[in-house]
Amino acid sequence: MIIYGDSLSGNCYKIKLLCSLLQIEHQWIEVNILEGETRTSAFLAMNPNAKIPLLVTEDKQFIAESNAILYYLSQQTSFFPTNVLQQSICLQWMFFEQYSHEPYIAVARFINKYLGSPADRLEELESKQEGGLKALAVMEIQLQKTAYLLGDTISITDLCLFAYTHVAYEGGFDLNNFPAILTWISRVEQQPNFIHIG
Repeated sequence: MIIYGDSLSGNCYKIKLLCSLLQIEHQWIEVNILEGETRTSAFLAMNPNAKIPLLVTEDKQFIAESNAILYYLSQQTSFFPTNVLQQSICLQWMFFEQYSHEPYIAVARFINKYLGSPADRLEELESKQEGGLKALAVMEIQLQKTAYLLGDTISITDLCLFAYTHVAYEGGFDLNNFPAILTWISRVEQQPNFIHIG
């Protein structure tokens, strides 16, 4: 199994973290988006959308999109629920991450950390705060009730949202206003075989 990714990217880190927690053997190939390495003819032949992470299965099938890869790798493991309702709630949180969380928190982090908050992006950076705080508030409500997003057991739901949440401060979000999230972050970091981003 081969995984193409950027170790500093939250979307790629999700995959790297799950592989570490489950001790999944794979070859990691570091890709630099800013230098156009996803736009080479060789990469575009694997993923015409020119994005990472990208997983190449042992039988040379390609899977793109971080949450689709999480889903694929977690099948028949403790990280994906067996109950259909819980599976649906898991997917609900993963869709929430892509539509209500990542577009604000990850983009703010990218502008601030990767680009250095250039003057022509400051208005956009500020515009991401409201949506990001709203997403964190939704998570806080759930994590005040349960240890993990689906209940008492860690799942890919947690990894999906952990990736950008635990570094949200890099996008200007103050996590000290979300104590349940901070406790949850600590729980995830205490998992056996946990690895840090980067």
